[in-house]
Amino acid sequence: MLIVTDATIANRGVLETRSLPKKFLGRVLLVPRRASLGVWLRLMVEMQLLRYLVALSPFVVMPLLSRDLVLLVMQAPALMLVVVALVELKLLRLSKAARARTVGADEAARRLDTLAFRARACLRRIAARQNLTEGQLRLVVEQSELARVPPLTLVSVQTDTPEPRLLSLDAADRAALRDGLFDAGFTERDLLAVNHRDVTYIRDIAQEARAVSAHARLAAFLEKKAAS
Repeated sequence: MLIVTDATIANRGVLETRSLPKKFLGRVLLVPRRASLGVWLRLMVEMQLLRYLVALSPFVVMPLLSRDLVLLVMQAPALMLVVVALVELKLLRLSKAARARTVGADEAARRLDTLAFRARACLRRIAARQNLTEGQLRLVVEQSELARVPPLTLVSVQTDTPEPRLLSLDAADRAALRDGLFDAGFTERDLLAVNHRDVTYIRDIAQEARAVSAHARLAAFLEKKAAS
């Protein structure tokens, strides 16, 4: 999971938005400030041009192995298109039947309820910590549609007040998201199965800032005071 906010992304310009929810995958390239090698590799897999080059790499290697294969490769543009299509549509994406088999309807609804419950709990905590009393907070969970590779999940908190924007999240806010959204009982892969089934890869859960209880705000105040 990559939490998208100005503290975690080096190219902050891509965070600007005029409407909500802000979508990233397939539109902009995110450059994390600090990320593990696994995250970097997974982000590279999202680069369509790079995937095409990897799929076509055998056609580059074959002429190097034998001069007799040069003419064959030069006459095989249609075969190259077929290879790219097989990789993109068959290997990295699920068929309609396979998507339907990922998870049942009742289980899918339960998982979405779990996501909504946890997301609103995180939003209430963040709203209380930042003393937000107006507008609507939206937790946007976006996942890559690619299958048979580790899930890539982008999480951001977006708001419409005073204008559409991504909320700045400090270390404690980000920890609340990391600890509160997914665990062994509800994983990123569990959500991705539902998204495959519904062919919906962005989930947007809203929470009114003014609906955050005084008890939650007091708890956030005491937590910040203790931390300081």
